[in-house]
Amino acid sequence: MSQHNNKDHIVVALDAMGGDHGPDVTVPAAVHILKRQQDLKLILVGDKSRLESELKSIDASVSERLSIQHASQTVEMDDLPSHALRKKKDSSMRVALNLVKDGSAQAAVSAGNTGALMATARFVLKTLPGIDRPAICTTLPTVKGHTHVLDLGANVDSSAEHLLEFAVMGSVLTSAVDDNPNPTVGLLNIGEEEIKGNERVKEAARLFNECSLNYVGFIEGDGIYMNPTDVVVCDGFIGNVMLKTSEGVAKMFATYLKAEFKRNILNKLIAIIAMPVLKAFGKRLDPRAYNGASLLGLNGIVIKSHGGADQYAFGKAILEARQEVIKDVPNMIRKELEGQLDQVKEES
Repeated sequence: MSQHNNKDHIVVALDAMGGDHGPDVTVPAAVHILKRQQDLKLILVGDKSRLESELKSIDASVSERLSIQHASQTVEMDDLPSHALRKKKDSSMRVALNLVKDGSAQAAVSAGNTGALMATARFVLKTLPGIDRPAICTTLPTVKGHTHVLDLGANVDSSAEHLLEFAVMGSVLTSAVDDNPNPTVGLLNIGEEEIKGNERVKEAARLFNECSLNYVGFIEGDGIYMNPTDVVVCDGFIGNVMLKTSEGVAKMFATYLKAEFKRNILNKLIAIIAMPVLKAFGKRLDPRAYNGASLLGLNGIVIKSHGGADQYAFGKAILEARQEVIKDVPNMIRKELEGQLDQVKEES
């Protein structure tokens, strides 16, 4: 993968057909972001006639900074990863990843099927040296700002060594995108005491302590939001359950709040008075502002947008890709991982 030269445009390939909304969201998001970021070039990958039609409907067209790469197939949200890999070699997802592989693009963004994206990206781009399993990392809001959490579902049975890989990758990503030279790393566990947790987590903690990570110890589920570290590391099974549970609680809270404000006339009046506070509260917790999960450990930059992302959220995923290109995240991970693993071997 080519490194970014400040004199050149950053080229990002977009799986324009992926997600719940496809071109209805991806195309206007691309046009909007290009107006904001003059250093970007975007490649819309998908059905050429459909994409041209969508551009025309929003009074836009292809240009020097916005091009179309035709792809005859689309990976559906319910496609099995194995089916997408074997039967859809000309899908918008696969073609976008191929553009990264051959150097035509420096990153790919897709709102498509997560399992298919991970399987295809791993097949096309391969993993970095020293990385056994890629991981999905996303940003979550906290009382102090935000934290980066991984893995969120790419690996449902991770070893202690895998957790160390995740910790290094998450630490590097946080350093790059947050300009944080020494991010704190916490290991998700059922308690903060050293005796808590299963053998895999205890072994991971030992490995974390033996390398130069800024490891601060175990962190419990509530600590992700209330006593946050810069990076939270966990197995993909646990991370995915945690993420979906958090999303469910947020939706339940919003549903209850709306119901109470509609209960009677007095509550409706209170809602009007409280509207500025409610809007500010909603903005701080808006998941769209944190859209764009990184598939870390690949020999290239791949960003997974939420399948139901709207224009604003998909734009955030594009901006995440841009930032990772500027910081050359895969190469940073490669260098850091070599150093950390060598240190662990020396300590062992």
